[in-house]
Amino acid sequence: MELSIEFFPPKTEEGFSRLKKAAKKLSCLQIEYASVTYGAGGSTQEGTHSAVLMLSDIFKKAVPHISCIGSNKSNIENILNKYKKTGFDHLIVLRGDLPSGFGKGGEFSNAIDLVEFIRKNFGEGFRIEVAAYPEIHPQASSPEKDIKYFSEKIKAGANGAITQYFFNSDAYFKFVDDVHKLGVDVPIVPGIMPITNFTQLARFSDNCGAEIPRWIRQRLSAFGDDSESIYLFGIDVISDLCDQLISGGVPGLHFYSMNRADAILKINENIGTFT
Repeated sequence: MELSIEFFPPKTEEGFSRLKKAAKKLSCLQIEYASVTYGAGGSTQEGTHSAVLMLSDIFKKAVPHISCIGSNKSNIENILNKYKKTGFDHLIVLRGDLPSGFGKGGEFSNAIDLVEFIRKNFGEGFRIEVAAYPEIHPQASSPEKDIKYFSEKIKAGANGAITQYFFNSDAYFKFVDDVHKLGVDVPIVPGIMPITNFTQLARFSDNCGAEIPRWIRQRLSAFGDDSESIYLFGIDVISDLCDQLISGGVPGLHFYSMNRADAILKINENIGTFT
């Protein structure tokens, strides 16, 4: 079972310093790779490249995200050639979002288009991970169509997937069962979001369609401004979730770090898997 950790590219030198500090703290774990996100419409393109170069010196491997909405084929090809020339052979491929104020989406309409473009132009030169949504993508017209769309991303050439975060392990295992019935047989790694800030978590979850179970939301709300109690409760909840997933035979865990280390280190201490 593999551990991977996701970071985002900071916008300031101070932010890069914090990212590097967090990465070095996490390097004590047995991490297969660190990934770096890619802003809406490629808005963090240079920051993503700088961050993966830095992280590749700390971890065994670093993996850039790339998204296609708002981009043209020439731009995407240039980015991929740049990664290829600097030794990167693994990508997390997403549709992405348009930056606020943009009116059209460029030459790609979805992640399937981008996966097909990469395979057509680079063959098997990159390992490709795509996104999965156990609780259904918030823009999907139906669960059935969302599951079918996911299966088409795999058939287009993706090697595996990482899920949106969730707090109900049943949603993950049901999703995996459903896509297996459609012939999908690739590793689907659950995404894990540590709970450290209730306001931030609620905002993220509302935006991406991840459900916070009522009992968790109620407990977090009851803590008010008691950040220490929120942190300790979150560690227990996510440690239990990881134990359930590991017991169910997941191929790995992918942590959304938010460029912070302490919660991930404490959760790993509890589950004792990646030390």
